[in-house]
Amino acid sequence: MNRISEDVSRVRMYLGPSIMYGLNLFILFAMLIPYMFSINPELTMYALIPTPLLSFSIYYVNNIINKRSEEIQKSLSDLSTFVQEAFSGIRVIKSFVREDDMIRKFGISSNEYRDKSLKLTTVNALFFPLIMGLIGLSTILVVFVGGRQVMNGSASFGNIAEFIIYINLLSWPVAALGWITSIMQRAAASQKRINEFLLIKNDIVSEKNLKLKLEGSVSFKNVSFTYQDSGIQALKNISFDISVGGSLAIIGTTGSGKSTVANLLCRMFDTTKGSIHIAGVNLKDLNLSSYRQQLGNVPQDIFLFSDTIFNNIAFGSVESNSETVMEAAKQADLFENIQEFPEKFETKVGERGITLSGGQKQRVSIARAIMRKPKIMIMDDALSSVDTKTENSILLSMEKAMKGRTTIIISHRISSAKLADKIIVLDDGRIIESGTNEELLNKNGVYRELYDKQLAVEELI
Repeated sequence: MNRISEDVSRVRMYLGPSIMYGLNLFILFAMLIPYMFSINPELTMYALIPTPLLSFSIYYVNNIINKRSEEIQKSLSDLSTFVQEAFSGIRVIKSFVREDDMIRKFGISSNEYRDKSLKLTTVNALFFPLIMGLIGLSTILVVFVGGRQVMNGSASFGNIAEFIIYINLLSWPVAALGWITSIMQRAAASQKRINEFLLIKNDIVSEKNLKLKLEGSVSFKNVSFTYQDSGIQALKNISFDISVGGSLAIIGTTGSGKSTVANLLCRMFDTTKGSIHIAGVNLKDLNLSSYRQQLGNVPQDIFLFSDTIFNNIAFGSVESNSETVMEAAKQADLFENIQEFPEKFETKVGERGITLSGGQKQRVSIARAIMRKPKIMIMDDALSSVDTKTENSILLSMEKAMKGRTTIIISHRISSAKLADKIIVLDDGRIIESGTNEELLNKNGVYRELYDKQLAVEELI
């Protein structure tokens, strides 16, 4: 964000005011200095003596101002972040009775910002008197030397008045020289940071850029994946197939690689080994935008915009209207909840959907995915924040929505897998069991063990 705002602003200052004042300085010097020398070389030399000192002083002082300004910006950024987090986490602060502690920390941050601002104000207070003093020095030298020349008869009063006017004309361009030099240095550093940002290449590119209307079959062929940053091997040589309109449930404990399957299907990453085929075509050959437009993804980490429920659901499709939004809400088992709100679909959900419960946020996310009318639907642990009754209600209402489209249900709960045609069980990145719900129960393996444990928990609840 700092590169987008601060660095771009610094480059803009170079491309705008810096070039303009630089040209102004060059043109005035080219016109006035030769003319001043032609009138009185000695008086011109004395008039120009303070100008290098003026330019250097402004360059030096401006660097101090820039350095302190950056410190103030950082302090203000920290203060803003602190306040934003305090308001976002106000419930946590109150529940732990940490109001006084947060006020104390806010006071420390505010005092730090105040002290740095006062230091900058001190420098600014000396900045303009320094400029005016050096400009005044040029004027004094012109009056002193010119007065002696008038007494000697080698100059006139008009020459003195003329040179004072020229000094005033040149004073700001000369002062701007130091300012421009400082801006150029800052702009060069900022442009380097911007280039680092702009020159980053996206590793996820289409090899053949095929734009196809997909039918929805999915095939994983000996897929392995290792996260580059951590070196963790999330998937180890897994293979499975989903037919057109079929459904697959992926069950496993935390860290078994379930979400990695979803990320690979959305092509957030590319496989380390093996390949993924969609409708018989290698996923790497498909046009990325065209493919994702035919994909409905309900992510594990749900993000809602600070907008109305209607707009959050409608975000799933550019061709949305009231009827399609309401239908999507019904399929996600959300419509009745929305009708209970005073403003119904126009209810504001707050930042990241804070005014909604976890289950309501998940159902809004599901409705948003349904809006796309996708060929492939991915639900990445999308029902983790709802109770079993609500979960069953949502899945039953989605049974109609699942018809005709390929569905992948990723979950650590057995109950979410009941509607799927086939179930695979992941453990440490490997498929250890696969089959239908009944087949896996009869095997008395890991799936049966998970089933019995979760059933026992539900009975206790």
